[in-house]
Amino acid sequence: MRVTGVLLVGGASRRFGSPKALATYKGSNLAEHAWALLDWCDERLAVGKTVDAYTQALPFGVVDDGTSRRAAIFGLRAGLAAASNEVCLFLPVDVPLVTEPLLRALARSIAVSQTGPLPGAYRRAIRAEVDVRIRAGNLSLRGLAQSVLELDASRFANANTPAQLARIAGAETPPGYPVRGVSRRTRTAAAARPNRSGSDAAARPMR
Repeated sequence: MRVTGVLLVGGASRRFGSPKALATYKGSNLAEHAWALLDWCDERLAVGKTVDAYTQALPFGVVDDGTSRRAAIFGLRAGLAAASNEVCLFLPVDVPLVTEPLLRALARSIAVSQTGPLPGAYRRAIRAEVDVRIRAGNLSLRGLAQSVLELDASRFANANTPAQLARIAGAETPPGYPVRGVSRRTRTAAAARPNRSGSDAAARPMR
């Protein structure tokens, strides 16, 4: 199975106070660290907003997500459209504790973890559903994935503020990565119903 790795760098970084992608992390920055985690993929893309000046400082090109609005679903749509492979693994720039084995596990099962829709692997075939959601004003990613992997939740910690990044950078790397099984669900009409607020918190949990 061939996989396209998609790095999402288009976040607003409001709570961080500066472009999160350029934040220093263990000798490089978050963007470079995350980009290296996708090196095993058959294809790598970065998706964001080329209008953001900081994207010019990145050591790789950025595919523009085609909108001025800020939401992960726009990066997902752009990544699915630009990818050459059916399976696309999406990695946000701000989860530096995630490991290559964890990402490979998500790609292999075409799944997300129990912590939420990102990082996660999706098929390009969901592009039409993503477009329908956006047109309906539903900017949530929840309910798009068909499989959920129970993984080590601590590895998916988000660095939303400089203080959180400092704590993450000081965390010890635990050995191994427990995979406690795959749960599969059938999406219901309720799970797919548009969430017009755009908030993931209002969406049905992926269980």
